[in-house]
Amino acid sequence: MAVYSTDHSTSVLQTHNWRTASNSTAYLLPYITSTSKILDIGCGPGSISVDFARRANKGHVTGIEYVPDPLGQARELASSQGITNIEFKVGDIHSLDFPDNTFDIVHVHQVLQHIADPVKALQEMRRVVKPGGIVAARESATMTWYPDNKGIELWLKLTTHVGKAKGGNPHPGRMIHVWAGKAGFERAKIKKSTGSWCFSDPVERAYWGGSMGARARSSGFAKTVTEEGFASEQELAEISNGWKEFVDAEDAWFGLLNGEILCWK
Repeated sequence: MAVYSTDHSTSVLQTHNWRTASNSTAYLLPYITSTSKILDIGCGPGSISVDFARRANKGHVTGIEYVPDPLGQARELASSQGITNIEFKVGDIHSLDFPDNTFDIVHVHQVLQHIADPVKALQEMRRVVKPGGIVAARESATMTWYPDNKGIELWLKLTTHVGKAKGGNPHPGRMIHVWAGKAGFERAKIKKSTGSWCFSDPVERAYWGGSMGARARSSGFAKTVTEEGFASEQELAEISNGWKEFVDAEDAWFGLLNGEILCWK
């Protein structure tokens, strides 16, 4: 039931590796204690998971991915930083292989948009979190940029279309609290917030625009959209060129607003 439209190629993992607990989970950090037992679903290369384990140094973190591809890199990251209270394994968000009431915190970041049944996933997350524990989710909602850029416009249109066609729910941050309610969380126990990313200085533009441009040139996404007729090689080149223009424009910036929820069981 995963509908992820790309893979874990170098350009994709470059984006995921940039994510840390500080820049991607600030809304959750006040609730992590030294003894927290945490499940990080969709952990990718482990950059957020390892940060969680560092904060919960007397607790434990389990990171899961639906495929094994990025988990070797996640284990290497933990080992290189001397983090031992962590493990990584393959798992399915729709059918979590853990007993009821196992974790203090269950976390997802930019995951619900890539699966076919986010309500079922949140029900599973609710099942495995302890009474009084927290289910946390953060998903993209809206994007904006300057200056106008035809390549980036095409990128957003294409990625949104492909995500929907594959059965996903692109950029659902504005409504994840509604899914949580359908999954069984009481409205009074759902805390809503927003968080944002902004890429504007030369280093940030090079990171964000460079990785997005590389995805358009060579990644599972590029292969999927050309082989299945969503876009032509020429259109992907236009997208890649658009991201290069963004990187090179001194006044350029890209902003992304995320919706966030904390749900207490």
